[in-house]
Order: sequence, then C-alpha cells, then structure tokens
Amino acid sequence: MFNERTVLITGGTGSFGKKAVQVILEQYRPKKLIVFSRDELKQFEMAQKFRPAKHPCLRYFLGDVRDKDRLVRAFDGVDYVIHAAALKQVPAAEYNPCEFVKTNVLGAMNVIDAALETNVRRVIALSTDKACNPINLYGATKLCSDKLFVAGNVYSGPRETRFSIVRYGNVLGSRGSVIPFFKERARTGVLPITDPRMTRFWITLDQAVHFVILAMERMRGGEIFVPRIPSMKVVDLAMAIAPDAKQEIVGVRPGEKVRETLISADDARNTVAFKECFMIQSDPALRQALLVEGKGKLCPPGFRYTSDANSEWMTVEQLQEIVGQIADDYAIEQSRWAMEDVPA
Repeated sequence: MFNERTVLITGGTGSFGKKAVQVILEQYRPKKLIVFSRDELKQFEMAQKFRPAKHPCLRYFLGDVRDKDRLVRAFDGVDYVIHAAALKQVPAAEYNPCEFVKTNVLGAMNVIDAALETNVRRVIALSTDKACNPINLYGATKLCSDKLFVAGNVYSGPRETRFSIVRYGNVLGSRGSVIPFFKERARTGVLPITDPRMTRFWITLDQAVHFVILAMERMRGGEIFVPRIPSMKVVDLAMAIAPDAKQEIVGVRPGEKVRETLISADDARNTVAFKECFMIQSDPALRQALLVEGKGKLCPPGFRYTSDANSEWMTVEQLQEIVGQIADDYAIEQSRWAMEDVPA
C-alpha cells in the first residue's frame, strides 16, 4: 500500500513514530516518508539513526499540529497520514489542561482540515484506552479527538479523504511507560504500586505499528479499530522486573483508573468482532458491510472489553521474556545505528 506513495507521520520523533519509520523503510518502498514534529533536537538525533543519505525518501519537516498553515504545507502531495502527535501524560494534563486541549483537540481539527484541503487519501489517528469512559483530562481530549475524526468523514463529501482511529492500551517499552520507571526504582529495592488490583491492557511497539498499518489497509472511514490484546496485573509486571524488590502500596493517583476499558457497553451495540480485532462503526450501512462482506460478528448487548475481565492474560514469565526482549532489541538497534554512522 505504501509503495511509491507519500506517507507522513505527525509526532514522528516519538516512540511510535520512530518504530513506524523503521518498519516502513524495511517493508515498503515509499516515494516519500515525512517525519513531522516540533522538536528540532529530536529530529536531529533521529536523522543520525535514519539518515536521508541512506534513505533518500526520508524528509524531516519541522512543525506543530497547532499550526494549520504549516500542516497544509506539509500535507501537500501526501497520500497517507498517521496522526501520532499528542500530549499524553495524565498528571501533566490535570495541571496544564489548556495545553492538552490545544494539541489533542485543536490539533486534531487542524489535521482534519489540512487533510481535506490537500486531498489526503487516508488518515489514521492514534487513540488510547483512556478515551473510553474518560475520568481524566487526557482521556477526555482524546475522546473529543476521536469524535472529530469520525465526523471528518461527513465533511469529506465527494473527496476521497477518509478518517479512522486506532485505539489500544499501554505500549510496552514506549517513552514514558512504567517499565523504565520500575527499572530505575528497582535500584532502591522498593517499587511503588498504586493499587494491587490494578490491571492494564498491553501491546508491544512493534505490534502497535503493524496493527496501525493493517487498519490503514482495511479502513473505509469512521471505524475505531481495537486490537485483541492481553491484560496483565501491575503487581506481576513489578515482579517480572524486580522479583526481590519490596512492593509499596501508594494509592491511586488523581485521574487514574484501577482497570482500563477499550470498548464500553454503550459502544458494544456498534461493535463488530473479528478474530484479531474489534471495529466500532456507528454508520449502520458500513457496519452491515462488516457483518456481511467482512464476515464479522456483532458483539452481544452489554458486552465490555475491560482489562480486568479479559480472556487473555500475561504471566510473570511471559512479561520477563518481553521485558528482556525489549532490552535486547534496544541494544541491537543502538549497535546497528552506531555502525551506520561510521563512514565507509
């Protein structure tokens, strides 16, 4: 799908963006692959690892999703957009709500408007489990963003532009995730646990990127794609990272949930289940097509997809293997990039 096409990733210097660039360069032959982000230092550092000299299709484009005019310039000639730019730290959102609204909500509006004005073919926006039944500001901004992208299909009219969303849980090994935090705190011999009942959905960075590409291929517009992913207990993750460390219960923080929800009971009536994922589609005609042509199955009334009632769980041993693999992959990548930087 990406061969000889132009692909742009907003927030392209983030954890997801860097992995997406790596996957697309390895598996496709894009005409252009544009990294759009607002931090010149991160772009400089990323350009040392993914060098335009080695990958002529790469472009590094400075800009902010808050700036619609810059987005219009960046989207000129673009076929596919993956919208990964967002502010996402829950405590920071509670303290700086206006900044999160500007980036996550107004930024989403700008992406939609710019895509319509430049006739981008498809746009996939990344969402979060916190957008389902939100109790914190970050989740509320992402829910608003989701609604905007679904509605964008109405404004598309005769244009080819289509918008869809991917919603998944916590990403193992991403920047700001709990794994590096636990590893750092393990040196003290004590790991803080907010609540021993706390559960989370988990997905690896590689799985997230490949699922987004799959969603880009299958989208017709207006879907919210939800992968079938395992749950885990936070206490098990702590045990996997530091089995000898003491676990100290510190209490649930403001805006934090004990369990996460990817599909609510209210969403279930519009949700079609497949072997590898769910699709929330509010358009009756497109939902019927998923049932007939896609051979999906409508979720039963009252169905909920929550991290504490999941049918698939990760054990301590599985978590130890994944955490070790993440560390090994990071070491391999650092070594590969260092070798690439040596002049021939």
